[in-house]
Amino acid sequence: MDVMKRVPVREQEPKVRAANFDEVCLGYNMEEAVSEASRCLGCKNAKCIEGCPVSINIPGFIGHLKEGNVKEAFDVISESSALPAICGRVCPQESQCEGRCIRGIKGEPISIGKLERFTADWAKGNGIKPQPSKEKLDKKVAVIGSGPAGLTCAGDLAKLGYQVKIFEALHEAGGVLVYGIPEFRLPKTEVVKKEIENVKALGVEIETNVIVGKSVTVDELFAEGYDAVFIGSGAGLPRFMGIPGEQANGVFSANEYLTRSNLMKAFDEESNTPIMRGKKVAVVGGGNVAMDAARTALRLGAETHIVYRRSEEELPARAEEVHHAKEEGIIFNLLTNPVEILTNEEGWVSGIKCIKMELGEPDASGRRRPVEIEGSEFDIDADMVIMALGTSPNPLISSTTEGLDINKKGCIVADEDYGKTSREGVFAGGDAVTGAATVILAMGAGKAAAAGIHEYLQSK
Repeated sequence: MDVMKRVPVREQEPKVRAANFDEVCLGYNMEEAVSEASRCLGCKNAKCIEGCPVSINIPGFIGHLKEGNVKEAFDVISESSALPAICGRVCPQESQCEGRCIRGIKGEPISIGKLERFTADWAKGNGIKPQPSKEKLDKKVAVIGSGPAGLTCAGDLAKLGYQVKIFEALHEAGGVLVYGIPEFRLPKTEVVKKEIENVKALGVEIETNVIVGKSVTVDELFAEGYDAVFIGSGAGLPRFMGIPGEQANGVFSANEYLTRSNLMKAFDEESNTPIMRGKKVAVVGGGNVAMDAARTALRLGAETHIVYRRSEEELPARAEEVHHAKEEGIIFNLLTNPVEILTNEEGWVSGIKCIKMELGEPDASGRRRPVEIEGSEFDIDADMVIMALGTSPNPLISSTTEGLDINKKGCIVADEDYGKTSREGVFAGGDAVTGAATVILAMGAGKAAAAGIHEYLQSK
């Protein structure tokens, strides 16, 4: 075995998976996991832990895996993470834990994400769940939203003995994990539902179909006897470009398109949920959501284009998602920006007019600013356009809660360390605070807020 190289992970063949919604990555078996774990140096001052937003003891769990002790590995992960089977699949490990791995300096970093996934899947297959707290505290916490921030905050508080209830606006728990991320990346029944069951096993109660701000307000939750409230309501309000033709039939936000497919199972022929199946689809954007929308459209039978205004180096999507999209046949129109949605006489999308871009000086984000090349306009044929340009928080909660500060982007203002807001007893984290970001960053915010709520309630 070459210790400088990773144990390769098995995947569905690109041509096969491009026509189905089964999970792309098949994961490690026991032999492969132990072999990959044995590459870990077990660093004393482990940089990988610093790169993990929820501070998992990575050398600790991998050390158990080396010996084939998977339950002990799962116990170590469970001390820090409520959603390991999800994180192992969708975290951008290359820019976090694996990006700091010492092995990666001269060779390939340890496949930390794939080992986390293996450990969580093994525990699930063997009926192992995290244990609830023996201590029960006489304090109640309301958690708004059952996405990664809410589930993490609720799980951590339940472990400390608090009575925790999650209020979810949709009919199914999971937030972005169920409505945003496709089945081929994150199976809903086998992975997401099982992880949510683990959070419930800690004693967390979940009530669905409750829209906080309409069904009940934050003030009313306090009146009902809750001692603290965590807002992890995500960012579900889509953004558009404001270009001519954007109101045409056949233009969708990625949010609507993915919610129809993922939560409402529209990809399944037997589902009653309608979804447009374009023949030529253009997805505008370069993040993970854009890749998810493009790969979904491809599986529904379309020739699919990614239209992104910067170059490949600046694509914000995970390297693995870009790699998989290319393998499956997604066409990348880079350094290209839409200026108009073209329509036919009936008002349906017929194409998009684009302009070529070049990269100038870096902007505030540190990426080079795209600049239009004069006279370089051209058309791309399309009968459907999906806008994947990011999302903002829904203003419903902030507009119905007294004394809750928001910034100019509509995000709740909360401190980074503990998620404290301007309103006493109210904490917030995840996309509701940062705008659209990653699952693991939302989990990190949920974890920090749980610590903040614990300190706040203990001080009372």
